[in-house]
Amino acid sequence: MSKEYLGEFEELVLTMVGILGEEAYGNAIVTEIKDRVGRDVNLSAVHVTLYRLEDKGLVKSHMGGATNSRGGRRKRIFTITNAGLAMLRAMKEARMDLWKLIPQLKIAGS
Repeated sequence: MSKEYLGEFEELVLTMVGILGEEAYGNAIVTEIKDRVGRDVNLSAVHVTLYRLEDKGLVKSHMGGATNSRGGRRKRIFTITNAGLAMLRAMKEARMDLWKLIPQLKIAGS
């Protein structure tokens, strides 16, 4: 895996793509971030981030079917790639290693 750095927002969006699976598209990601993190985010910021993650090979996308609720328009569905999962795993492990060094976060037995 490359030593590519992900910013906090990129990590958040990538995580939401992983959580949502086949339901990962712009508006669903915005809603999920609001519901799970309590953070209001801009749809265009999510789209820009998704395309950047796609350029990095961490997500891939395809066009979903057209729906009447969208006026016949199709939505772009994003899925996390193996590289994306590996990136999240590496970031989690790096954070856990650092958090273990904070005395106030030490838990008995860990």
